[in-house]
Amino acid sequence: MTESNTVTYEIENAVATITLNRPHKRNAMSPMLHIEMTEVLEKLRYEKTSRVIVITGAGNSFCAGMDLKQFFVELQDNPPEFDRIFRLATDWRYRTLRYYPKPVIAMINGYCFGGAFSIVEGSDLAFAAKEATFGLSEINFKHYPGGSVSKSLANIMRPREAMFYAMTGRPFNGERAAEIGFVNAAYPLADLKKEVMAIAQEIAAKDPDALTACKEGYRYSLEMTSDAAINYAAAKSDQLTLRQNGSWRDEGIGDFLQGKYRPGLGGHEKASS
Repeated sequence: MTESNTVTYEIENAVATITLNRPHKRNAMSPMLHIEMTEVLEKLRYEKTSRVIVITGAGNSFCAGMDLKQFFVELQDNPPEFDRIFRLATDWRYRTLRYYPKPVIAMINGYCFGGAFSIVEGSDLAFAAKEATFGLSEINFKHYPGGSVSKSLANIMRPREAMFYAMTGRPFNGERAAEIGFVNAAYPLADLKKEVMAIAQEIAAKDPDALTACKEGYRYSLEMTSDAAINYAAAKSDQLTLRQNGSWRDEGIGDFLQGKYRPGLGGHEKASS
């Protein structure tokens, strides 16, 4: 594996934009891309100037899924290496994004196929270009949405849509992705970056510890009974209080009581002095 810089990133206005950078392959995920993405996410986890992560693709594609040749063919006679790359590929898309301490937004600017569905589902929010093309093409080469993809479909799609697109392999556009709830919204490609960055910066202005608690409170509650989830939420609130030195109560509620802002109509970051 001689390629490098398959993943790049830049930080601006507290938003780290990660770009899948194999435009000549429609950003299909090679073994090296999985290695480099794992490294970039680990680096940004502790980087202090970024509060929100945006993932997108170079050129006219978001991600065409797994690089079939490099992943399934070239590694078929090397089971240990296949297992190593498979674990990295699964971990960063399905586990790391889901439980990442910073909010993650997928910005789907073009083709989004197969394994890329797990990137979209693992992200906290997703926005697509209306012109983007989505598809589960595995059935067209006598396979099925394997790895983490079937679980991703089960997590986020209604059964009828999941089975229809998995069994037909039919593509659909960004507007349809928004209709079925696979993404939050779809915008014209020319406006996509502007719209997504506005949302990312709005979120980045919020308290970072509260944002992490939002993610953890939601993600872990999915795995619990109601009573366990309520108990966990109480413990999480105590943890948040410690991390913030009580500022959510003293400043967040305190400034509201003094009329400095109205929580239902705006955030504490806009409180008047």
